[in-house]
Amino acid sequence: MTRYRKKLSAAFVRTVEQPGLYWDEHGLILRVKPSGYKQWIQRLFIHGKRRELGLGSIRLVTLAQARERAVANRRLARSGGNPPASRRHSVPTFQQAAGKVFAMYRPNWRSAHHAAQWKASLRAYVYPKMGRMRVDGITTADVMAVLSPIWNSKPQTARRVRQRISAVMKWTIAQGYRLDNPAGEALGAALPKQGSIPRHFKALPYGEVAGAVWTVQQSEAAVAVKLGFEFLVLTACRSGEMRGARWAEIDLEAATWTVPPERMKHRREHRVPLSTRALEILAETGRIESSSDLVFPSPAGGLLPDRELSSLLRELGIGAVPHGFRSSFRDWAAEETDAPHAVMEAALSHVIRNQVEAAYARSDLFERRRVLMQQWSEFLAASRNPVAT
Repeated sequence: MTRYRKKLSAAFVRTVEQPGLYWDEHGLILRVKPSGYKQWIQRLFIHGKRRELGLGSIRLVTLAQARERAVANRRLARSGGNPPASRRHSVPTFQQAAGKVFAMYRPNWRSAHHAAQWKASLRAYVYPKMGRMRVDGITTADVMAVLSPIWNSKPQTARRVRQRISAVMKWTIAQGYRLDNPAGEALGAALPKQGSIPRHFKALPYGEVAGAVWTVQQSEAAVAVKLGFEFLVLTACRSGEMRGARWAEIDLEAATWTVPPERMKHRREHRVPLSTRALEILAETGRIESSSDLVFPSPAGGLLPDRELSSLLRELGIGAVPHGFRSSFRDWAAEETDAPHAVMEAALSHVIRNQVEAAYARSDLFERRRVLMQQWSEFLAASRNPVAT
């Protein structure tokens, strides 16, 4: 049964129970089904044909939002356009939308490992519950059901999953499939507060770093792995930067390694001054037979596996991860040298967060960093001794 009213009110929308169609303006209609489900629809002429558009459930779309969408749709239809809501027959499922978002983001991610994690987390936690749901029907309660089981037991994973759901939902809003983000502020207010205990990368006291290098050199690891690890320590670089290093980036004459922006965390070119020991390592590495342009190739000729160094350090009983040696270098520089803070931060390719300070930091302090990295190399050579395993 159709019931006509001149204009709806928020109170009426909330309380009406009688099944039927309740008209507002600009073709906007509240449909109440016998089951009690309430949804917004709009009747318009699009390209000369009468169409009925679905604008969403009243649980997701308020009366004010529905009116705003109705006006926008009517204006677009009158100008010859095709309102987004008229594409509802092709509304994707969450899994389909996530696939499109992944394809859009993937070219901007430096790490294949990050891309794999992005996919794996959705497959493990989201797709079983929401994968087949149309994106316009997903509610905050649905997202809550995904996150609640892991929110306290796996807090970091849960936060990442929420961020990824939110990214997909923002895409659906931009595409006109829905008006809100069910993984947004309302969800944040509903979820319990997580503990904020920071987790730092395992690192060695700087006095034990030389011993760790010695232990790795005495191991049965591949030559490229042993040399790559020492090079990583000497240059205070990230593991991925070392593993992806190519000969085209190395200027032996200038004793400089230039890491291109696409391989840097902050997408900025980073010049690394090479100490005398780092140059010796490159000379040894150059004798490794490989058809690859990689400086530290795997035995098969490709990139060294992401976890190769981590696994080796663990097997050798060294209580640190590759990234932790950056921390060891930073502690040494602060406690054993007179290097300014800016020089130490530049050596680690850290981005200056203070915008005013960053505006004046126009130099990468390269020559001062060269002195610092040579001092680090000499310190390691002078203090080398095996760590206890």
